[in-house]
Amino acid sequence: MTSSKKTDPSGADGEKESPAWADGLKQLYDSVVDEPLPDTFKDLLAKLDDADGEDASPEKGDAG
Repeated sequence: MTSSKKTDPSGADGEKESPAWADGLKQLYDSVVDEPLPDTFKDLLAKLDDADGEDASPEKGDAG
C-alpha cells in the first residue's frame, strides 16, 4: 500500500502565497487610505457634529 502525500498549497512556511492581483489591490487600497481628507468632507463632518450636539442638548422649558 502506497501513501500518496498531498502537496500543501500553503507552502513550506505555512503562509499562502497571494495572487498578483491581490498585491495590486492592496497597493491601491493603501494609496486611498493615505490620501488626505478633502476640506469639503471635513466641513460636512463638522456640520454633522454641530447638529448632533444640538440634538443632544436638552431644550429650555422641557420638563422632561
